[in-house]
Amino acid sequence: MESKERPRQPRVTVHSVAAAAGVSKSTVSRILDERLPRSDSETAERVRKIAAELGYVKDVSAASLRRGSTMTIGVIVPRLTDTVMAMLYEAIVKACARTGRFAIVATTEDKPQADRLAAESLLNRGVDGLILSTARDDDSFPDELRERGVPFVLALRTDRHSLSAVGDDRLGGYLATRHLLDLGHERIGLIAGPNYASSATGRVDGYRQALEEASIAIDPGLIIPSTFSIQSGAEAVAKLMALGNPPTAIFAVNDNTAIGALSALNKMGLSVPDDVSLVGYNDIPIVSHLSTPLTTLRVPFDQIAANALDLLTHTTVVRENQILVSAPTLIPRKSTARLHV
Repeated sequence: MESKERPRQPRVTVHSVAAAAGVSKSTVSRILDERLPRSDSETAERVRKIAAELGYVKDVSAASLRRGSTMTIGVIVPRLTDTVMAMLYEAIVKACARTGRFAIVATTEDKPQADRLAAESLLNRGVDGLILSTARDDDSFPDELRERGVPFVLALRTDRHSLSAVGDDRLGGYLATRHLLDLGHERIGLIAGPNYASSATGRVDGYRQALEEASIAIDPGLIIPSTFSIQSGAEAVAKLMALGNPPTAIFAVNDNTAIGALSALNKMGLSVPDDVSLVGYNDIPIVSHLSTPLTTLRVPFDQIAANALDLLTHTTVVRENQILVSAPTLIPRKSTARLHV
């Protein structure tokens, strides 16, 4: 027996909603446009109710054709296995959804050439612009995009002259180090991250500022370069604790390296915080559930993502090299304690 296909229901359009509500098409368009401030007038409430009852769904493709836009944003991150980058991408997805946009992500393992290939792939798919969290101080890729006229914004990291949405990394590094100083620590080790990432170098600058304000000489031997990985944190802490005069406290410039440091210290038979206090950075979800909950700096990913999208879409008044900075918050937990003298 042949199955009969159900007749396709006509699409509910703005015109359909306008006819049912007894208002103009432009009024319905304005009320249902999520990019505009929400109106709570009686008419607006009625239009939204009728649109829902009729099953109205915004025709994104038609709107995009009218605007010459796909309402799609390309996002480039080093890797999504890094919780920080996953949190940033999720925050960008939420920010996009609030304005009727869609985000597509590409990962590049933090390799400059892969950044270029990912950008080309996303641009060939018609994205309206790019948000990059892979900016490096030793790479000219943002300059290349600017010369081509490609709309883009940097997030979490900045090259200091492109549109950027970042955390206040210098302030965060300062707060982390100041916290340890206030607990009586003066011999403070630093797992410094890579020197090509502004997020890491900013936190190092904050560390230096706090020590200088406390009139404590900076010991270069206490500053260990690393990547952002758990393994590099373990390797860095091994070097710090092998010093003739090891630190009583350690600031790791991200939570992954702090987790690696915590694991390595435990394997050495050292207690955190009784033997060594430890501070991380970012406040990824797992660090509050570790056997020793980690003191860290909470980064406002939602605000950074919203700022990045505002800069990219020029929702706010934008200068050519504008950098929007969001402050982190110190979250004290059980991995830091007063120095026992």
